Amino acid sequence: MERIQVLVCAGTGCSIGNSSSLVEKFEEEIRSIGLENEVSVLKTGCLGLCGHGPNVSIYPDNIIYKGVHEEDVREIVQEHFYKGRPVHRLMINETDMDTSEIHDVNKTKFYEKQRRVALNDCGVIDPENIDEYIAKDGYTALGKVLTEMTPQEVVDEITKSGLRGRGGGGFPTGRKWQFALNEPGDEKYVICNADEGDPGAFMDRSILEGNPHSVLEAMAIAGYAIGAHHGYIYIRAEYPIAVDRLKTAISQAEELGLLGKNIFSSGFDFDIEIRLGAGAFVCGEETALIQSIEGERGMPNPKPPYPAHSGVWGKPTIINNVETYANIAQIINHGADWFRSIGTESSPGTKVFALGGKITNTGLVEVPMGTTLREVIYEIGGGCPNRKRFKAVQTGGPSGGCLTEEQLDTPIGFDELVKLGSMMGSGGMIVLDEDNCMVDVARFYMDFIVDESCGKCTPCRVGTKRLLELLNDICEGRGTLDTLDELESLCNTIKETALCGLGQSAPNPVLSTLHQFRDEYIAHVVDKRCPAGVCKALMKYEIDPDLCRKCGLCARNCPVSAISGQVGKEIYHIDPEKCIKCGNCLTACHFGAVVRK
Repeated sequence: MERIQVLVCAGTGCSIGNSSSLVEKFEEEIRSIGLENEVSVLKTGCLGLCGHGPNVSIYPDNIIYKGVHEEDVREIVQEHFYKGRPVHRLMINETDMDTSEIHDVNKTKFYEKQRRVALNDCGVIDPENIDEYIAKDGYTALGKVLTEMTPQEVVDEITKSGLRGRGGGGFPTGRKWQFALNEPGDEKYVICNADEGDPGAFMDRSILEGNPHSVLEAMAIAGYAIGAHHGYIYIRAEYPIAVDRLKTAISQAEELGLLGKNIFSSGFDFDIEIRLGAGAFVCGEETALIQSIEGERGMPNPKPPYPAHSGVWGKPTIINNVETYANIAQIINHGADWFRSIGTESSPGTKVFALGGKITNTGLVEVPMGTTLREVIYEIGGGCPNRKRFKAVQTGGPSGGCLTEEQLDTPIGFDELVKLGSMMGSGGMIVLDEDNCMVDVARFYMDFIVDESCGKCTPCRVGTKRLLELLNDICEGRGTLDTLDELESLCNTIKETALCGLGQSAPNPVLSTLHQFRDEYIAHVVDKRCPAGVCKALMKYEIDPDLCRKCGLCARNCPVSAISGQVGKEIYHIDPEKCIKCGNCLTACHFGAVVRK
């Protein structure tokens, strides 16, 4: 038995940083000093600190080394593994901690308030080795339900747990399963929605990359609970690592008889098939997803009927997202009361967030429901870098809204965020600072929605395009106060008349920024000024004659010769007609003479 395990993050983020080469380098250095029988190296899933990768975790010391490159490996092996002295310069640490001793990384601010349930074993086990999952009680829950519980008892346990769908809507999972169980017929289906399309969201991808068997086990449990024998995992083709690991996991589970015929000699059959999506955002909507699985163009249908009554091929179907399934085995193994002891009364359990944007610790976090936004952003995320002032946080992706400083003490929960004009969504959390223009943020999300609209209904197909045109008018100096009234009126019309949930929630980023930051919109349309200095059409560069040193640096860096003057003799001047507002002059001037207004 080795005394040290080296867990190298092999998630997408760290893989981009070439973490795969670290495995070979560690093995080479370990062999070179004869420690191959004492130290093992394996690839694992996301450790959460994506912005600091590539990351390497050392077990059982509970040390994480951040930003590890091949040239650091020899030092880690020599100093830590051979001499027992951690390499402090690479450690995830807090400035107020005593680094003279090995400390528990779980006590750092990033991990201290987290609790891993859906992310259980991500970053701990090798996702391509089913034996490691089984060693951590994997497939125990499936064995329990097949040998000790009736389908109704399984549904009752999930219902009692209070688990709500983590894909955005927050619909009670147990109730959805009960609907499908109550439907007559021998042919039913279980679908895992892994079509994670929100900008900045990578929660589901990380679970599938780090612990794919947790989802396979949960789908089999769901199949038993409702009487289904076939499951689909609908995943976008842009997730190649997750797809490969799912294929490996399915093959391994089938080989051990944990998927397929007569699982655990119970007479229950269940198999899983992967369906690749082409990256259409609308296919995150369940009826559009079903259309795509059936080989049709991914477009939503009116409801009812709901999928639990008539889904794939017209048969009863339950659809849950990856994170929802990742909680199922935990609930079965530990009990509904255990799950309810975490989180809040109306939102039990934990929630995984992809924390990104203007934040010090970009990455993947899982916190109990009821944790405040302030705790996530400032204590776990480390606040905005470079001492910038926090401005807003966008939750729920294109379907969500922006929340301000005054709302940061809100406990995270499905109902609490909706009351504030935002939503939980699938778990994207984008932090914005003083340099972000909120009108431009709304325009970014609307541009995304216009591209992703399936075009089936007029309110979404035409309405969102018109919203984008109005936002462009505002950002480019053509907007008026009447434009703001038209913008708000159109948003409300789309919300009331669009066909599906994606269309109905499309105006949310516009409405929330319009309500929370109306002063910025007014500055754009009345003063023709962008307070954050983002909207180029409203920016103006000038040279302060009192500060100009007549050096000519600004003129030499102007790509369009918009700056005139004479070195040592004349104060320089910017021609506003020629200026393309690239900002080169502002960067080039060392004396603060160039001013952006």
